Amino acid sequence: MADFAPRLGTARLAACALLVNAFVWGVSWWPFRTLQGHGLHPLWTTAIVYGFATVCVLLARRGAWRAAIDYPGIWLLAIGSGVTNICFNWAVTEGDVVRVVLLFYLMPAWAMMLAWPLLGERPRPVALVCLVLSLAGVVLVLKQPGSAWPLPSSLPDYLAIAGGFSFALVNVMLLKLRETPSQARMLGMFSGGAIMSLAVAVWGSASGWVPAMPAIDWSWVWLAAALSLAFLVSNLALQYGAARLQSSTTALVMLSEIVFASLSSVLLEAAVLNERTLWGGALILAAAVWAANTDNQPGL
Repeated sequence: MADFAPRLGTARLAACALLVNAFVWGVSWWPFRTLQGHGLHPLWTTAIVYGFATVCVLLARRGAWRAAIDYPGIWLLAIGSGVTNICFNWAVTEGDVVRVVLLFYLMPAWAMMLAWPLLGERPRPVALVCLVLSLAGVVLVLKQPGSAWPLPSSLPDYLAIAGGFSFALVNVMLLKLRETPSQARMLGMFSGGAIMSLAVAVWGSASGWVPAMPAIDWSWVWLAAALSLAFLVSNLALQYGAARLQSSTTALVMLSEIVFASLSSVLLEAAVLNERTLWGGALILAAAVWAANTDNQPGL
């Protein structure tokens, strides 16, 4: 009993840290859309946000790059972080926010699959039932009137699903790398987001499907700086929380992002809630909650 209270306190603090991360991600669609209104494509914004965070880590932890080189798994974390931010930030800027976030939160199902090869956590029978529930929810969300099959129907749909898969990889890798130096994990996540989004933005600009970087203007610089600080804090919170809780528990707490995103987007008229979306979202949420609540029950 002597160490129970400290462990409980650490778990609560970790959960609160994840809530901070979920809030920032849940309302981030608004600054991304505002910046796009100033001509800044979400890929450029992501590169700025994570470039700023990378510089902060390198200045605060000068040996971070050496620590990252010593742990090859950091590079997989960096790739997952880069893909996650490219996909999610682009999707919430272009698509219906609630629909995007619901599809993104297939993440718990992907986490179950990835935890087996990467963490040795063999999926139990309940995991398969939860997976079926999640997929049923996705079918309801994706099925549109007049469509023959419930397939992704737009770029934001595909980006949201891909982003959810890569975010599951990030959470699993944070748990796998929990014994590595924190500065190595930070640098991996931030540099991955910065380098990959910048590379895609430059390629897209050269190819003509991403607008060129606009001239620096204080009308958007202040918002980009504030967003950079917010994402820096949120990613530090994610690393703290995800490294101290089981992957399924992390997935459950992070579902609060759906609440933050839904409330903010409906209030600001950036999303439309219909019956199919509500039922599909209920199934996805139920599957994630069930999976997390049975995580510590043997034999399920």
